Amino acid sequence: MPVETRMWRIDGESPRALTPSALPTENELHQFLRQDPSLLGAALLVIGSEVITPYGTRLDLLAIDADGSLHVLELKRDRTPREVVAQVLDYGSWASALSRDDVIDIAERYLDRSFEASFEDVFGAAPPDELNRELQLTVVASALDASSERIVTYLRGFGVPINAVFFTYIEDDCRRYLARSWLTTSDERTPTSIAKSTSKRAPWNGLDWYVSFGGDRSWDDARSLGFVSAGGGKFYSRTIRALPEGARIWVYIPQSGYVGVGTVTGPAVRFDSAQVLVDGTRVLLAKEPLTGSYSRPDAATDDDDEWVVPVQWIHTVPQAEAYQEKGLFANQNSACKLRQEFTLERLSQHFDVQGES
Repeated sequence: MPVETRMWRIDGESPRALTPSALPTENELHQFLRQDPSLLGAALLVIGSEVITPYGTRLDLLAIDADGSLHVLELKRDRTPREVVAQVLDYGSWASALSRDDVIDIAERYLDRSFEASFEDVFGAAPPDELNRELQLTVVASALDASSERIVTYLRGFGVPINAVFFTYIEDDCRRYLARSWLTTSDERTPTSIAKSTSKRAPWNGLDWYVSFGGDRSWDDARSLGFVSAGGGKFYSRTIRALPEGARIWVYIPQSGYVGVGTVTGPAVRFDSAQVLVDGTRVLLAKEPLTGSYSRPDAATDDDDEWVVPVQWIHTVPQAEAYQEKGLFANQNSACKLRQEFTLERLSQHFDVQGES
């Protein structure tokens, strides 16, 4: 039987049933969701409204979650259950094939600002490298009939990532209320793995890498002596050791921002063996007067030690002048390939290295 929501107002000891009303228009529900998609119960960023598909149809709302998965939201309006479900499935087949660049292009046309900055405003972090890895289809209605319930439940039984949500609208003493009910609760939702599309990772230009440089290390040391380093565990040492000679690295200090760009001039070596150029002469880094802490005498394995990568700097700034902007890529890896076009464009402009990619 179809889902039903009832509400009562308690005056004294006597509950009084509130009668649901029809929304003035279902377009009003569209606007509610466009302005505040959290009405659906999860943090979402709307990246498109009335999105025109290549087939001339208009998708009501397209949103994205913190994991980079897309959510197709289609209002039932006055269509029959068969029509609305067919429509949302059609939109799902189109949305599942959207590339990372397609998603960002749709978002920036709708948002009138960078997708990366908008994403960070909502979720507090830069977008993941891979977008549209999974897909969720949702039929939105102001009422749900038995036929819609049967169709959606049947499709979910075959692993289709579809659900239905309906909103009950109630007026009482000049106050308006909106109640939400899902056809299937979150812990019953069908895994969406079958809806995974091909990789939506940003293309890599084969040159640029991100390096995180923090902890007890000193940026003044690295900047003046020409190196970056990381270590103290597999997660940190394995990635810094993967930096190839000739790589262009963009150095980020956590909680501060980007402080420099340079070119890797040699392989990673243990701190105790690392050499740097001082006045044209190679000397042991460990013998130099250093502000930061790098030695790890208790390191039991290569993974536990500190690894140093020599760098010829192109442009650096003091930590106090670190460059930060909403949407710039940052994560906990000591080093990783830098693919995000928004970040690369902003960094190239800021550090004046345009044309070198």
